[in-house]
Amino acid sequence: MTVKELEAGIGYSFADPVLLETALTHSSWAHEHQSRQDNERLEFLGDAVLELCSSHWLFGHFPKEAEGTLSRKRSAIVCEASLAACARRIGLGKHLLLGNGEQKSGGRDRDSLLSDAFEAVIGAVYLDGGFEAARDFVYAFVMSGAEHGPAAVDAKTVLQELLQKDGEIAIVYRQTDMSGPDHDRQFTVVVEADGKLLGEGTGRSKKQAEQAAASMALKKLGTGAHPAAEEENACI
Repeated sequence: MTVKELEAGIGYSFADPVLLETALTHSSWAHEHQSRQDNERLEFLGDAVLELCSSHWLFGHFPKEAEGTLSRKRSAIVCEASLAACARRIGLGKHLLLGNGEQKSGGRDRDSLLSDAFEAVIGAVYLDGGFEAARDFVYAFVMSGAEHGPAAVDAKTVLQELLQKDGEIAIVYRQTDMSGPDHDRQFTVVVEADGKLLGEGTGRSKKQAEQAAASMALKKLGTGAHPAAEEENACI
């Protein structure tokens, strides 16, 4: 792992590089080595910082929108797959410290690990450089492009409006699989319209999986409903 390479990619140099190293340390690695704190506490902090920064950005950029609309916009922008896509853009996966099991099972490219690590990096930037540094990081890598694109609208709503613009059509979300331990469930859902399969998605809840399926359907239909649609995994 080269911390300097990652710092160059995100445009921020840590005064305390241990914070960044901790943000990149998955619990599986910490458990195997018994020598380093994992990134879960930083993830907790980063999640709160991300919510504040994204809320502040949306509040300023959409002065006429109601609270409910702003909440939906925020949910779409900071969802798991969106954050995982942000993590991929900065090459975060190759820097993660993972245990052997996570390494062999493809953890470096798993949305849940990437999004958690990305939030941990936000927490690390906040502790190292303060709120302004964290805000700049979030604006640059999460909120960029959100003002003009439909990323701020949840995928299920966009899909429904698109399919039903000429009249009612039956849209069905159907769970096809559930796997993983209780603390890390993975749900798979497909979305169908009038019996035709449009998309499939996974998530840590049925709701997230439904959003993933809707976003994949939009990608196939060519709407580009979310910046993460440019990645392999669409937003949930």
